[in-house]
Amino acid sequence: MKSNLKPGLTPIAAAVSVLVMTVAMSAQAQQVEAKKDEAQQVTVTGIRMALQSAVNIKRNANSVVDAVSAEDVGKLPDTDVGESLGRIPGVTVGRAFGQGASVSVRGSDPQMTYTTLNGQTVASTGWYDQQALDRSFNYSLLPSELIGGMDVYKSSQADLTEGGIGGTVIVKTRKPLDLKSGTAYVGVKAGKGSVSDKVATDISGLVSWKNDADTFGILIAGANEKGDYIRRGVESDSRWSADVAPTTFVQERKRSALNINLQARPVQGLDLGLNYMKLELDADNSNTSHYIFHDPNCTQRNTSVKSAFNPDGVCLKSNTVATKASEAFIQTWARQGKMTSDSFTLNGTYKGDGFKFDAVAGTTKADGGTSATTNYSYFGGNLPKWTGAIDATGKQIVITPASNQNVSVANFPASTGPAGSWATSRGPNSDKENFAQADLSLNVNWGAITSFKTGLRKSDHTFQKQTDRAVFAATAKEVATSSLYDGTMAMGSLGWVSPRPNIAAMMANTNQNVTGWIEERGGYGKLKEDNTAVYGMFNFEQDKLHGNFGLRYISSDVTAEGYKLDGTAVATGDIAQNAGWGRSKKTETAKYNDVLPSLNVAYDVNSNTIFRATAAQAITRPNYENMFIATQTGFQDTVAGNESVSFGSVGLKPMKSTQFDLGLEYYYGKGDLISVMYFHKNINNFITTATKINQSIGVVSPDSKKDSWTVNQYINAGGGKIDGIEAQINHSFDNGFGVVANYTLSNATAPSTSYQDQLNVFTLSSKHNTNLVGYWENETYSARLAYNWRSKYMVRETGWYGNRMHDAYGTLDASFGWNINKNFRVAFEATNLLKQDDIQYGAAAANTTVKDPLKLGYPAWSFIGERTYRISLSAKF
Repeated sequence: MKSNLKPGLTPIAAAVSVLVMTVAMSAQAQQVEAKKDEAQQVTVTGIRMALQSAVNIKRNANSVVDAVSAEDVGKLPDTDVGESLGRIPGVTVGRAFGQGASVSVRGSDPQMTYTTLNGQTVASTGWYDQQALDRSFNYSLLPSELIGGMDVYKSSQADLTEGGIGGTVIVKTRKPLDLKSGTAYVGVKAGKGSVSDKVATDISGLVSWKNDADTFGILIAGANEKGDYIRRGVESDSRWSADVAPTTFVQERKRSALNINLQARPVQGLDLGLNYMKLELDADNSNTSHYIFHDPNCTQRNTSVKSAFNPDGVCLKSNTVATKASEAFIQTWARQGKMTSDSFTLNGTYKGDGFKFDAVAGTTKADGGTSATTNYSYFGGNLPKWTGAIDATGKQIVITPASNQNVSVANFPASTGPAGSWATSRGPNSDKENFAQADLSLNVNWGAITSFKTGLRKSDHTFQKQTDRAVFAATAKEVATSSLYDGTMAMGSLGWVSPRPNIAAMMANTNQNVTGWIEERGGYGKLKEDNTAVYGMFNFEQDKLHGNFGLRYISSDVTAEGYKLDGTAVATGDIAQNAGWGRSKKTETAKYNDVLPSLNVAYDVNSNTIFRATAAQAITRPNYENMFIATQTGFQDTVAGNESVSFGSVGLKPMKSTQFDLGLEYYYGKGDLISVMYFHKNINNFITTATKINQSIGVVSPDSKKDSWTVNQYINAGGGKIDGIEAQINHSFDNGFGVVANYTLSNATAPSTSYQDQLNVFTLSSKHNTNLVGYWENETYSARLAYNWRSKYMVRETGWYGNRMHDAYGTLDASFGWNINKNFRVAFEATNLLKQDDIQYGAAAANTTVKDPLKLGYPAWSFIGERTYRISLSAKF
């Protein structure tokens, strides 16, 4: 019996299915030519209105901008904010646990995308302890119903806050004085997936009021979503006893959001605002693995990949018969995870005779990380022994059992407790920025110069991480094993039966055993940045030529706080993980400054055609992970030989890009567009790792019994380059049909020394990315079919998962809407209709220091593609 991870349709085949719809559009458009006068009476609403709005933003900008506009209040084109951004040419979305979580622009790393809320920083953290601490925004926090639109600036200009080499995303919320008084919206959704086994629910609403004089208004919007997400597949560490593990991940997801916006215009020319945004995601989860130890019965090996874990080579095929059946091992890692983001902003604008003054001040703070982690595991005993065949020669592991592998609670011991202190920790982190900004625009008449804009921005940014290790009672407190599980779930890709963890019960039992917490000094780090920016920008217009040019000066004072790894012995009552770490904190400081020029030129070739050229320098500050004084991993985790310590530096310089764009845009009709753009980025000051193996640091690992460590030092070295082409077309027919298509080619190379895998590709960067959308709508009905495909890309995470290649990935989504009347609407959405699987494999060379399953194409991970369905009812008044 083969794994039910299916390859799905090829990108070409899927694209053809959408093109068929496009051909039908064209044919019908020709058929209605005779009824042209009647067709011209079609009301422009919904999808077409949103596309027209986005195209107008692009056309009227001096710089290179693409946009996503909401079709109506509470109605972005996609339910997932990240997926909506992924429809823009040059933008790719990194999916994590069923949601669009990160955004890459033009082949760059997601950390090079700077995301703002209404133009200002929005704090963000993660809930997952296997992900690097970087500067990218986690889009899974954002419900689509609260968003009015998003602008993606792909070229830089002096008045944009620095930080986005790839691009700057401005997420825009709605304002009460822009809406009719009494505007109200409420929507409810229910969804079900082909893998997840429970119905997810979502409720959202908005109410906006303003006085008759249009001088004061208030808007309140909120959303609440609840549902379980399940990911099933096969994971293979191929070192810890050379295992292959069918695995099921369950996340009990709750997401909520609240936006309050007050706006006042007390006198002519003055506009005041207060905006509060609260985002929260609860993400308690369990990851249960059923380990198969097939190495003793291996029939084929990759002898090019050898290590202490696999002295004879990594096992690629095995056949285990009944007489050589192997014992099973089942373990669950249960985590309580949560992240919140709170942003409070005050802003004001005053327009006078020939000038405009803007001021904004606020604070944004995010808390996240893992609130608690625990482990429950069982070996041998009454667990079913493994017999069967395993084939890891392709991109996915094929598991063919020859005996019943179903597991029930009866297979576990009658009572049990958590694994112990080594597996019980918590890792909170926080991100905060206070900011203030003032901008002055002056209308001038200096020949071609039409206005001058200048401004000052100050911010202090603090990021902190922490790890605490549990202290356990001398006598373990066990509970009935049955109380730790709640029903059953399908295990791995084949779906044999396994007990479903009760995360709350596991945490409750763990807490019964915990007598206290001790800080793990190697897991602490605090960073503080005081940033100042001053800019000047001139706007110009002369006949058919218009644009802007300017300079932005930036200065940053950086301080890092952490413990020193100095060989200090463990004191009585301390935890083993603190071996070698001093007991007092130390600080390191650094400072850097730079001047960033920018030029954006647009030339109106004729009334419908624009030629664009831009040139600029942009920066992205170093990742937090690279700036912490020291970080230790792999100590006392039961895996010998993976002990490492990494030394960061606040003296690291920001990565800096010298970039330009050349493009041609042709606009015709309303919202119709054909464009092509060439882009180039030359990036310096990449952060690379100087790695030494088998180093003595004065600490003996309890796993290896040796003082032998991999020591990493982060340094600036080398450069990278991105160049490519974007092409897009938007076309709407007179009969309600339309098509949107775009393609991006990104040739992106990064210094291979930046990554442990030694591959010279950016993280989450695909060389090819394409979108094809067909739609139809009239005043009553709408339909939309959207296909997105991206070529393979590298996924890089800290901790257990590591660096691996994600196979090419394509999704076909559909949506249908019915406007029952002017107030009520019913919609149906289906995502990933092709059930595209999530396939990840090792891509590093055999001589690199990554673990064995991440080398030479080994099929390290694969997960079943999930098709999801949602039905919604909304009302607007």
